[in-house]
Parts: sequence; structure tokens; C-alpha cells
Amino acid sequence: MTSPTRKRARHARPPSRTFPTRPATGHRTVGGPVDRRPTLVEELRGASPVTEIVASFVVFLVALPLCIGVAVASGAPAELGIVSGVVGGLVVGLMRGSTLQVSGPAAGLAALVAEAIATHGAATLGVIVLASGVLQIGLALIRLGRMFQAISVAVVQGMLAGIGLPLMISQSYVLADSKAPGTPVQNALGLPGLLTTALGTSDALIATVLGLATVALCFVWKKLPGPLGKVPAPLVGVAVGMAVAALPGVRIDTLQVGDLVASVHLPGAVEFASLADPAVLATVLTFTVIASAESLFTAAAVDRMHTGPRTRYNTELLSQGVGNTVCGTLGALPMTAVVARSSANVQAGARTRLSRTLHGLWLLGFALLLPGLLALVPITVLAGVLVHSGWKLLAPEQFPRLWKQDKGEAVVMAVTTLAIFGTALLEGVLVGLAAGVVLAVLRMSRTTVRHSTDGDTAKLTMTGSATFIRLPQLLDALDAVAAAGRPRIRLDLTAMTHLDHACRTQVDEFVAQQRRGGTVRVELLLPGGPNGAPGVDPGGPPPGDLPGAAGDKAPVLPHRTARPTRGRVATPSRPGLEPDAEPFATGREFTGTAATEEFDVGEWEQAYVGEPARRDVQAAPEGSHRRDPRRPGTARGGRHDARAPGLDDSWP
Repeated sequence: MTSPTRKRARHARPPSRTFPTRPATGHRTVGGPVDRRPTLVEELRGASPVTEIVASFVVFLVALPLCIGVAVASGAPAELGIVSGVVGGLVVGLMRGSTLQVSGPAAGLAALVAEAIATHGAATLGVIVLASGVLQIGLALIRLGRMFQAISVAVVQGMLAGIGLPLMISQSYVLADSKAPGTPVQNALGLPGLLTTALGTSDALIATVLGLATVALCFVWKKLPGPLGKVPAPLVGVAVGMAVAALPGVRIDTLQVGDLVASVHLPGAVEFASLADPAVLATVLTFTVIASAESLFTAAAVDRMHTGPRTRYNTELLSQGVGNTVCGTLGALPMTAVVARSSANVQAGARTRLSRTLHGLWLLGFALLLPGLLALVPITVLAGVLVHSGWKLLAPEQFPRLWKQDKGEAVVMAVTTLAIFGTALLEGVLVGLAAGVVLAVLRMSRTTVRHSTDGDTAKLTMTGSATFIRLPQLLDALDAVAAAGRPRIRLDLTAMTHLDHACRTQVDEFVAQQRRGGTVRVELLLPGGPNGAPGVDPGGPPPGDLPGAAGDKAPVLPHRTARPTRGRVATPSRPGLEPDAEPFATGREFTGTAATEEFDVGEWEQAYVGEPARRDVQAAPEGSHRRDPRRPGTARGGRHDARAPGLDDSWP
């Protein structure tokens, strides 16, 4: 027996065939379709495995010299750089977030890592990196991945330039087989002496020439026509350097490579106890901010290089946190997303995560099977590769370009770069953020002041936004309107988009001071009155006009607005008064031509009709009617009966 069909009510909504009530898989965004990322197997169904493998070899060839060079520049063993590169490929490469972005040790963190090793020791580096990774995971879980996009682009560019400039100067010493004196400022001041050192001996001269040749090769190699220009320039420089170092009679410094497995150092209780040191915690915070910002900004840059799936920032931050946690557990270098490897991955035709994952496998196999080849790589060649990386981070062409577009942002960028160069990375970034905030406040606080006089009234009209930064300008304007010597002052602030507490307090003090004298009437029009209308503080009538002590403050009256309302009020126009800014003030003369404008009758009655008048209306005979103030010549009964206020009106 079949159950009877239930009829749907007429008002019932028909079932939707477009949007299912419960998605089968994936994550549904609010008001949007299901956001489901395909698995690696599903990605490979629409891609060519051969292309992915070729792209992985290209990324491997780019990453190998960079991993070694960053480790050497950081003052760490070269094999630790390879360990971080392997983790960036095999761990982060398999995770979701960004499909084509490649992670590993970055030149942007080399100076920070070198400072951490020199200050806290190489054994503490693993705990610092591990804590940074855990903090990144926490930021991703509370969905703060997009928080880094709120940082000013000028600050980010200044940060990268502030990283690249010291990197170039410090690696210039390594390029000449010499040792840098210390801080970036000391290194810059020691460059004239470095020139003497580079020309002092034949070995130093050979190392310098080989390093400079590597720098030049990195700049011009991509301009070569044909497939030869697609070979990574750092790899060509390393190959040329190895050939030169193998020549008889050439004595230049090469890498000292140890066992990859033996280089792994798991942190112990002593290392974890160092997290109680405030200086170590500050380093952890710096690592977290810089590594996260560099990774997420790189993700935005990589998204502009291809048309595939976009980066999910919180998921990518989680992946970076997991990678740094693993690197810290192994005692390796911190890792971030790297533009050079990511762009090589995209240009090689990669479309899935397989290419970046396999590049980590090739790094691991090379370090385990062919470690002897690394001992033939000259250090000066790696320094030349890093000098080129520092130049790209510095990007000097961005300064004049930004100056033409926005001089204020260019100043913020320059301040950030100089602050990082003169102090440290974290302090410089904070100075840059402060400069960006000051610039934003100055631009938000643009105030226009207009003075005018109309008979016995001195007017001050202000538009724009006023914050405490504009207090001097506001004080000058108030002094000028007071010095006009008129018996009536009108302050029109209705066009202000923002009036902060400091400026509002100054305006109130000025009004109270003028009214206290009893000879000047001050009419104050403020933005944001009742029911969305501008607020009005007429300041009471001049002394002697109405009963009460001199300077008594009248109640706040509604302001005429141009919004659609329930009634219309006929109000006279007076010469010299703006129709959109004149409030209903006491003591108005109803002479001249009436100007009709829309106004809420209920507000008009509440403000101008007192209780005695209302009682008179209610007690009046049914046949007696007062004149309707909105329609001259007509009469109306009921609770809306009222008359227009005149000189004889008094406050209830």
C-alpha cells in the first residue's frame, strides 16, 4: 500500500535543484559553491607525467646551489641546507595550499639565521625553527593567514630590499675569499679595504674574478637564445667554478661537506629550556613573521604566473608551519617559499604538486649518493649566486618607479630599508610599519577650512576628516573665527566624515568659552545627529531675547534634511543662509518667500509644540481648526494641529 502524496502549501518554497542541501564532499564557503581541492592523483589525470618529471629536474638544478649557498651564508653546514630543501619538497610539496609554489631555505633568512647562530649557538637553531613552525600552525588554525596581506606593499618591498642589501655586502667578502667584519654598517664601511684584499694575492684575485663572473653569468644567461638559455644560470656558474677549481695551481676555498645523516641533530631538554630566554622568544617571533610574510607574498606572486588553482592562504601557512616544525626537529635551517624555484617550476610547464615533490627526492638522492661532488664547488661561486639573489631582493628599479607613483609610499619603503640596514630585521620592520601608519593617518586626516562673514555672523565651515594631527589647523581656524568680532558665530561641521575625540573636545571647549562671556551666540552644527540627520547645538538665543539667564543652552533641535519623509514643512528662506545647513533655530522671523522642503512632521511637532499647546489643541472644539503650517490657507484637525513657531514662542 502506497502512502498518500502530501500536498505542498502554496507558500512553501519548491526544492532547489541547483544547490544541494548537504554537499557530499569538500568545503562550502558562505554563499558560494563547494571549494574542493583535488587530490594528487586527480591532479595527475589532467597533466603529463613526463612534463612533471622534467620540471622537477629543472627545479632541482635551481634549488641545489641555492640550498648550499644559503647554508654557507648562514654560517651553517651545507648539508643542513639540503635537509631543508628535502623537507620543502617531500613534506610541504605533498601538502595543499599552493599547487606550484616551491619551498626551501631562502636567502631572505640567511642574515637572520647567521645572527641567531652567532648569538644563541647552532644547537639552539633547531628549537627556534621548531617553535616558529608551531606558531605558524597556530596562526593558520585561527585563520590569520590573510592577516599578512594587510601589510603595506611599501613595507614589504622595503623589507625585501633591507634583506637584499646587507646580503649583497656580506657576500662580497665571501666572494673574495675573505671574512666580513660584522654588522651591515661595518661591512659597508669596510668595502674599500676589501678591494685592497682582493688584489693582494693571486689566489684572492682568482676567487674574486670567478665570483664576479658568476654574478655576470646570472644576469645575462637568460638572454641567450634557444634551449641553452633555459638552463639555470646558477647551475652553469657552479659547473664553471668546479672546472676552474680543478685546474692545477688554483687554490681557492671549496665546500666542506659532511655526512647528511650525521648532520641531523635532534634538540634536547637543554635546547628547549632556552625558550625561556626572552631574546630567544624574540628571535622566534621574528622568524615567524618574516618566514610567513615571505611565503604568502611569494604565493601571491606565483598566482600571477599561472592560471591554475589559486592559493589558499591559511592552508599554505599551515603547510609552511608543518615544514618548519619538521626542519626544527631535524636541526635544519628554516624554510619559506622561494620565488626563484617557484618561477622555474611554472616556466618548466608544471601543473601539479608532483614536480615540487620530486625535486625534494632528487635532492635527497644527490646528497646520499654523490656527496663527493659537493666538495668540488668553490665557495666564491656560491657567493656570486647569492649576490645576484640579493640584487633581486633589493630591486633598485622599484624605488624610482614607486616615487613616480606615490611619493609617500616611496618614503615608507626607503625608511624601512634604511631601518633594517641600520638596526635589525624585526626592529626595521616595526619602524616601517609605524611609518606606514603615520602616512595613513596623515592621508585620512585631510581637512578643508573655509572662513566667511555674513552680516553679524562669522562662519566656519570644515570638511573632510580631522584627527589629533590636525589640532594645530583646527586651533588656528577657531582663533580666526573668534577674531572676526561678530556677535554670532556659526560652526558648520556637518560635512566632516570623522571628528576624533581630541578635535571634538577642542571644539566643545571653544564653544563653552565663547558662550561663557554672554556676548556671542555660538551655533554648532555637528555630523551624525538623530535619525541620521546632522546634530545641531544652536547654543541658545542671544541674551535678552528669551526668558532665562544669559547664555542658557537651548535644547538640541532637529536639523532639516533632504531625506524622504512623511510630511512637508514650509520654511522661509533668509538671505545669506545655506538652505541645506540652516537649522530650525529660535527667534526666526517668518518673512520673505517660503521654501518648501521635506521634513518629518513628528520631529517638528516634538521640538516646537509644547505641552500647553498640545492641551489647547485637544481641548479645542471640533469645529475650530488651526492653520496647517505645511499648507498655507488650509486647516486640519486632530493631533497634528500645530502652528509655525514665531517670535512669541517660548520654551516649555
